[in-house]
Amino acid sequence: MGSDNGLGVSQEAIKIGQFITTGILLEASCAPSPGLVNPFSMGSHRDMNFFSFLLGSSAISPYFALFAQMGMNWEGKNNLLDELRKLGKDAEKQLLKITRGVNTQRGILFLGGIVAAASGMAINMGDITKENISKNVSKICTGLVKRELEGLECKKDYTNGENLFLKYGIKGIRGEVEKGLPSVLNIGYPQFAKGMQSNIGLNNAMVDCLVHLIAAVEDTTILSRLGIDGLKKAQIEAKKVIAQGSIYTEEGTKKILDLDRYFIKENISPGGSADLLAISVAIYMMEEREINLDSILKGYCDFVHCIK
Repeated sequence: MGSDNGLGVSQEAIKIGQFITTGILLEASCAPSPGLVNPFSMGSHRDMNFFSFLLGSSAISPYFALFAQMGMNWEGKNNLLDELRKLGKDAEKQLLKITRGVNTQRGILFLGGIVAAASGMAINMGDITKENISKNVSKICTGLVKRELEGLECKKDYTNGENLFLKYGIKGIRGEVEKGLPSVLNIGYPQFAKGMQSNIGLNNAMVDCLVHLIAAVEDTTILSRLGIDGLKKAQIEAKKVIAQGSIYTEEGTKKILDLDRYFIKENISPGGSADLLAISVAIYMMEEREINLDSILKGYCDFVHCIK
């Protein structure tokens, strides 16, 4: 695929990169987002705030177009994931440099990089759809769990994800990408699309989507902080919100605010769910679904008033 700018990066790849970045920024901006950083709260964090996320996003944003171009250029001869990780290390250095060593977005850098590359591959398939992206994500990550999580007993030093697998058998983001993003396809994307189609507004659609993801996902960010009992408790509380109608009812809306306060009190941060929300929004936009001005404005002021 040719480039229109003489720099070796196609307009299609640039557009994919913009969508990934937009998903990241929108996720960080929606509120209330139980336990997470947003414009009105540091959530369950003490070393980062909304400005940290803006700085981190600016650091990693240019790389998503490069990841997308790598996917477009891939001919199947080399290990694409290894190549993506090489570039990802450079992106991670830039991220930690601008945030002064605080890990704001390593998770979405990994996930977003793979999705960007998979979307670039989808361009060559003729159409960017959630189904094509899913197939390509799975293709890029084939055998990842076996290579990186099985036989860990031989190692001395473990990453956080490896520790969680050894302790609980949870495969985390590695399992998610190897299976082709089932949490996005089956929960995140359809729930966000439902909200947009129901005309509840962009912010409210994201908040509702986030609650549904928290209720269902084995979120390793929560797991690493509070263990399996803490994860189960967080899921139960999110399910209570859904049972009350979530964002669609007055009682459900109140429960979301209660959930935020509970997560902050208990030091619960559903970072994994947040990353899946960002990707759900990005893929929704990649399918050329318009987010109009009315949707951007609708519902936001009501929640801002509640938060204040």
